[in-house]
Amino acid sequence: MIFDFVVLGATGMQGRIVSRDLLENGYSVLMCGRDKKRIQKILSKYDKTGFQYIEMSNIKNVSKIIENSKANVVVNCVEGDWNLNALKACIIAKAHCLDLGSEIWMTKKQLSMNKLLRKKNLTSITGCGSVPGIGNVMLRYASEKFDSIDSIEVGFAWDSNIKKFVVPFSIQSVIEEFTDKASVLKKNKWKKEIPLEHMRNNYHRAIGRETEIFTRHPEPYTFYHYFKDRGLKNVRFYGGFPKHSFDKILSIIELGLGSKTEINFKGRRIKPIDFLTEVLKDIKYPERYKEWENLWVDIRGRKNCRKKRILMECIVSTLKGWEEAGCNIDTGMPASIMAQMIKKGIVTERGSFAPEGIIPVEPFFKELRKRKMKVLENGKTIN
Repeated sequence: MIFDFVVLGATGMQGRIVSRDLLENGYSVLMCGRDKKRIQKILSKYDKTGFQYIEMSNIKNVSKIIENSKANVVVNCVEGDWNLNALKACIIAKAHCLDLGSEIWMTKKQLSMNKLLRKKNLTSITGCGSVPGIGNVMLRYASEKFDSIDSIEVGFAWDSNIKKFVVPFSIQSVIEEFTDKASVLKKNKWKKEIPLEHMRNNYHRAIGRETEIFTRHPEPYTFYHYFKDRGLKNVRFYGGFPKHSFDKILSIIELGLGSKTEINFKGRRIKPIDFLTEVLKDIKYPERYKEWENLWVDIRGRKNCRKKRILMECIVSTLKGWEEAGCNIDTGMPASIMAQMIKKGIVTERGSFAPEGIIPVEPFFKELRKRKMKVLENGKTIN
């Protein structure tokens, strides 16, 4: 079968969301991963599917799989550690590449490949999910209403109707957000901050008040990359978690279950985080469980010599028919939308980008609304 798209990491939560959204829009998808049993339902339900086992460490093999699929657009949903490998495989296979984001050092490497990708007539977009992703496009929209931009705060906040712990997204990413130092731009200087030393209680529409912490994310770097010439001096990213989730994550960290340091277990070397990831895969959402999330970007600057502030928000809730995904739809679906934009020729620019540098605002917001995601500007719905 000739495929329209290849999804790497298709057996994980986000890969399943991306694949299903593409399939429900009439496309064919080659789903690639390591745990086929997790996508048997999708493979059985949709005719235009296929599966290939992959190991992201083998760039040559991954590129061959992409090349044989005949797809020219790849959505990479593997852990961010493998984004550079995925991009290299796509370049070999002559396919456009999108991913969900990674650490700043890797983001820098990806954006530095702009000249090579232009030469190859290919497009790479990193950070195509919620934040990064939707937040970046909201900034692109709001930035047009400023003459200069001084400060940007960005983040997410979420809650659920049943106060029971479920994995909000990749548990490895969550642990890293709580423990890895966060890059913060303050008065044009980069600082590394310990997340749990910068907790605050803040209010967000549809969520209420909850605890937020500085969080390791690529947006401070990409925002500065695109808007430093507009006067940008301060950028901070905040992750907001409801108490029942926040406390459980802290307990996991305190017990050492989030550690990446190998330990000896019955003669085998294992990482606690890998064990934890496998255990949590089998935790199901409680019956009638629903989530809400607010993705927000707070921009401050000047227009016509006067101070100006715009608060952009995207409000997301559990979507009927997608209950098992919770609010994770706001990560997988935007990646699907952006991939379709390349496929349809809506996005034609070649090179390496973050979404704020390339994604057209109006059609993107329109597609979000089709999926029941509202975008607000200072409290007013604009899509």
